Order: sequence, then C-alpha cells, then structure tokens
Amino acid sequence: MKKTQKISNFLHSQYFANGLRITLGCIIPILVCAALDKMLLGTYISFGALLIGLSDTPGAPSHRRTGMVACLVLCVCTQLLTVLVHEYTWLMTIVIALVCFILSMFAVFNDRAATVGSMGILIMLLHVDNDYGLNEGLMSSFYFVIGALWYMLISFSMTQARPYRLAQQELSEAVHHVGEFIRLRGNLYRNRVDIDKTYTQLIDKQIEVHQHQEQVRDLLFQSKRNIKDTTTIGRYLTLMFNDIVDLYEESLATHYDHELIRKEFGDTGILLDFRLLLVKIASELDHLAVQLNANRLPRPLYNFTNDFEKTLAKIEELPADKKNKFTLKKILISIRKITDLLYKIYNYSPIQSNNIDKQEIENARKFIQTEHIDLRKLKDNLSLNSSVFRHALRVAIVISATFLILNLGFVDVGNMGSYWILLTIMVILKPGFALTKERNFQRLLGTVIGGIIGAIILITIQSEIIRFGLLVFFFLIAYSLFRVNYIMAVMFMTPYVLIMLSFSGVNTFEVAKERIFDTLLGGMIAFLSSYIIFPNWESFQIRNTMRKLLIADYNYLTQAVRLLAGEPISVTDYKLTRKEVYIASANMGSTFQRLLSEPKWRQKSSKEVNRFVILNYILTSYGATLLIRLHEAANPNYIKEHLTLLKSILNNINNAIQAIPKDDVEEPECVQIKQFPELTSDTLDPEETDLITEQLQFLKKISSDLQKATVDVVEKESALLPQKLETADG
Repeated sequence: MKKTQKISNFLHSQYFANGLRITLGCIIPILVCAALDKMLLGTYISFGALLIGLSDTPGAPSHRRTGMVACLVLCVCTQLLTVLVHEYTWLMTIVIALVCFILSMFAVFNDRAATVGSMGILIMLLHVDNDYGLNEGLMSSFYFVIGALWYMLISFSMTQARPYRLAQQELSEAVHHVGEFIRLRGNLYRNRVDIDKTYTQLIDKQIEVHQHQEQVRDLLFQSKRNIKDTTTIGRYLTLMFNDIVDLYEESLATHYDHELIRKEFGDTGILLDFRLLLVKIASELDHLAVQLNANRLPRPLYNFTNDFEKTLAKIEELPADKKNKFTLKKILISIRKITDLLYKIYNYSPIQSNNIDKQEIENARKFIQTEHIDLRKLKDNLSLNSSVFRHALRVAIVISATFLILNLGFVDVGNMGSYWILLTIMVILKPGFALTKERNFQRLLGTVIGGIIGAIILITIQSEIIRFGLLVFFFLIAYSLFRVNYIMAVMFMTPYVLIMLSFSGVNTFEVAKERIFDTLLGGMIAFLSSYIIFPNWESFQIRNTMRKLLIADYNYLTQAVRLLAGEPISVTDYKLTRKEVYIASANMGSTFQRLLSEPKWRQKSSKEVNRFVILNYILTSYGATLLIRLHEAANPNYIKEHLTLLKSILNNINNAIQAIPKDDVEEPECVQIKQFPELTSDTLDPEETDLITEQLQFLKKISSDLQKATVDVVEKESALLPQKLETADG
C-alpha cells in the first residue's frame, strides 16, 4: 500500500472518525466561550465532552449509549464526592483508595465497564488539587454535564445518519489483517526462512484478526436494526463478513509438512509461484479493505485465471520422479478457493437484493459474547486468585499512598500539583507486569519527544492563530491514534497541552519540565508497584489458558468424528466450534507475548510454551483442512485407518488436557463422543486417500508432540509454584 493510499485510508478510518468526534466535542465549546470571553467556562464544558468521548468505545449503538450515560452519572458523583472531602487529606486518601478499588473492579464485567470505571478514577484525580468549595463544584459538574450532553448529541447524530459506517470501517480493518495473515503465510514457501519464526509471526497476526472479527460481530449482530435490515447495506456487510471468515479459515488450512515440501520441491521454483499467488491475494484484500473503508463499491484488482493456469502447467511439467505432485495440486486448489471467495464478495451489491437466509442472520447472535452486568461476577472475583482483584488492590494502594505522601510534603510536586503524578500512575498501571512495562516505556518516550516538539513550536512560532491551528491539529491526531499507536498519541498530546497552557499565560517551559519529571516519577512508581505489590505474572495464567485451548481443539476435531458418523451438524454449530478455537488460540498467543516481556526469572518455561503455541498452530491448521474437506466432499474417501488415526489424535489431546491440573475457574467442557463409526476400506480416489493418510499420520505426530510439550510446561510451572505462592502471599 502506497503512503498516499495509507494516509487516505487513515482519514476514512474509524480511528480518525473517533478523533474527529472528540475534537468537535471539545474544541467547539472552547471557541464559542472564548468568543464570549468565557474561556474557563469553555474548558469545563470541553472536559465533559472529552471524558464521555473517551468512554465511547466501538460497539453496538445501545451499548455505546448505556456506557456514555453510565459514565456521565459516575463522573458527576465522583467529582462531587471529591469536592466534598478534598480538604481533608486523610479522608481524601481513604476515599481515593475505595473509589480506585471499586471502579477498577468494573473490569470483571466487560471492557466497556472497565473504561467507564477508568473515567471515574480520572475525574477524581483531576480534582484532588482543586481548592474550590461546594458551590463551585456544583457549577463545575453542571458545565461537565453540558459538555457530556453536547458530545452525546454529536455521537448519536453521526450514528443515526450513518448507522452502518462503524461496522463498515471495522470490517475493513478485519479484511486488511486477513490480507496481512495471508501475506505472512506466503513466507512459508520461501526456501530460506525460519519456519518457527514465521509461525510465531502468524500467531501474532492471528490475535489481531480475531480481535477485529469480534468487533465486527459485535457491531453487526448486537444491533436490532442490523438484524432486521435484510435488504440493504446491513445485509451486504453481513454477507461479506461471513465470507471473509470462511476465507480466513481456508487460508489457515495446511495440507502438508512445510519442511518436507521445501525439501521435495525447493529447487524447482514452483514454491515461488505459490508465494507470489498469496502475495497477490493479500494485495487484493488490501485493495478491498481500502475500497470498503472509503465507502466505494469494491472492484477486482487482479484476474487470477492466468496465474492458476501457468502454475498448474508448471506442476505438470515437474519431473516424473518428483513425489507428491498431487499435494501441489491440492495446494493450488486451496488457493483457488480463496480467490473464488474473493470474487464472490466482489459480486455482492449493497443496493441489490442478495440471497441470504434470514434465520442465518438470527443465528449470528449466538456468536456474540454477551457481557451482562452480573454482580455474581464481582463476588466471584473477590479473591487473590483473580487478576482483576489483584490489580484493583494494587491501584488503590499505590494511588492513595502516593497521594498521601505527596500531600504530607515529603515531595515537592511543583506548580502542577500532585494530580499529574497520580494520573500518570493510573494510565500506566495495568493488570499485568508486561502491559505496565510496555505502557511505561510508551508514555515516557512520547512525553519526552512531544515536549521537545512543543518547546520548538513555542520558541519559533509567535502567532497565536498559527498556534491555535496547531493545537487543534495535535488534538485531532492524538485522539485519532490512541487505539492505534499510543507512543504517537502521547507525542502529539504533549505539545497540545503545552500550547494550550501558553494561552493561559503560565511559564510553559517550567510546566514542560515539571510534566516530564512528574511523568518519570509516576512511571517509576507504577513500574515498581507492578513488580512488588500483588504482581500478576502471566505464568499464573499459562496453565488455565493452555487447558482451555486444548479443550477447544478437542471439541473442534470431534466435529470430524460426528460428521463421519453421519450426525447432522448445522453450519452454525460448526462455526461456533471454530470460533472457540480462534478465541482460545488468540488468548494463548496474547498470554505468551506478555510472558516474553516479563523478567527473565519469570520465563523459565518460555521455550516450552513457545513450542506448545507453535505445535497448536500446526494442529489447528491441519484440523481446519480436515473439517473443510469433510464439509465440502460428497465422497470424503475416509477409511477405517483414518478413523483409527483420528481416535489416536483425540486421545493425545485428551491426555494433554488431563495433564494440566484443573483450577477452580470456569472453563468449557469437552464434547463427549458416544461411539466411533464403522468405515469400510472402499475408496473412490486412491491418491486422495493416501494424502489423507499422510496428513493424519503427521497430525498424530503433532498431537503427540503437543502432549509432551504440555507435560513439559506443567512440570516447569510446578517447579515455580512455591515461588508463585510466596509472591502472592507477599
């Protein structure tokens, strides 16, 4: 994708649209009030718009409305409580501890509730240094409500005018990441490439694909309007999304051992043709994503017919002594299926009526992870075994203790007061050590670079009009990048704050120095506290995450036995099982990523976990191949030997599940197989049968290796158990 195309794509993206909503909500009140010589009033109003805007995360319209209203009520109550007790240091310390703990526990419900809780903490910390009384506090809350309602008006108006736009933008992101996944798959056909490293990259990309697919499901299928609208764009987006998921599964499928295929055909040049085909498909998906994001009717970029004909001709020309030519044809067929799905998507129209079963759209609700506010979740997580509970305790202790120390005069907080240090701690402190470490680095680097940029602007540019234009620009870009690139967001936010302060007449350079110092101090406190106060190491979660993934694998492959037994399996049930595998795989990959960011002494099982993750990826790929063939083939060519191998594979996975001690946590259950069917030895296609035999034999080996890797991880983690218990008690 060219740079100009990337810029254009960003300007059409949901991230820029979100930044634009927040910018309009915050800047317009300031401009209006400044024209009336009420600049401070405009600041209060824009602050209300900002906090409600930050709580307006993507999702179904009803969920967004509920989240914004809840955020408004919570922020007003928290602000008034802060105003009432802020004069009493010890009482304020207790209130900070209680509010931080309770609002941090909101994370047990869902991500939106966690964001709302964070906004409640944020408004409290921003008012701890204010010295106005109750009347001023009530007026401030009143202006906050005006700003909040103003932002809601903007957000609701945009949603009403273009109800499908956010889903369209999120679907574009999902298509783009599927394209990146396929581009990485193409690297497996290079002769000189580290296959394990490529697998790791694929697993990382798989996490992003899963995240965006879940967002699209939430946006498309949580809205009653989208479900009922079966004639226009809602129908069009639903059809496209279903095919993109199927396309992704087809790209995930693996028909062979990559090491063996490279040894067999690496010197023929045929693998390069496969790689170029996949790269072109990835470029086609990038093109589709850009067109969809720009709200244009997508048109094909390439015609793959000639590419397939040339590649097939090269396969036929291979020397007769080359084995597995049939395997190469199967690879080509699989790639052709991907392009067929692409052409199918291009043939859809957002205007014309498309054939789709309304019941299938209704079934889509089953794919949504509905997160209700259930108080039992709160009760169940009041234990040190809960990562959310440990994080809530850590936040409460660290922020309240820091506030007390700063206000007792042990540390000079400068002109900016203690709130900036407390705010830095809140933003950086995350549930896991790895996330805290990453956010700490991003915050510090962005602040330093942004401070330098801001200082240069203030020195070289004296025109207030130009400064104000830059202020709006920095504000817009910062809030457009918060969910994309946090370093860049902070880097743009810092000069915005400095320019804004320059209009108030304060010593901007002195403030810049104080801000950098406070950020360093707050970051150091957050980092150290995540290390020593109820630390939440990823190794605590490894075994539970592995067990859930293995259960999802088992249930996924069990579908093959049920199909061979002639059991009727609906498309919805099959796709639900497939979705669970994707979710569990993404969770496992995320856990492993964070594990690698922890101190070396916490990574004693990292090699074993890495091997487990790679083996599971291969297992899932072969499982996808197996299930796709069973679903599509009229004569599947499976014989008794195949069923025996499949039974061994499932036994290996089940043994791996049993090797992991079951903790007292909620987890899925294994599907029970009533009996294995009887298959004859008859076959219609000997080549197909032989290929299936080789694949299942390899899959049996992988499942056996996966079982061994599971045992190795459990043994390593068991050796760390005394250290875990000691750390948890400490």
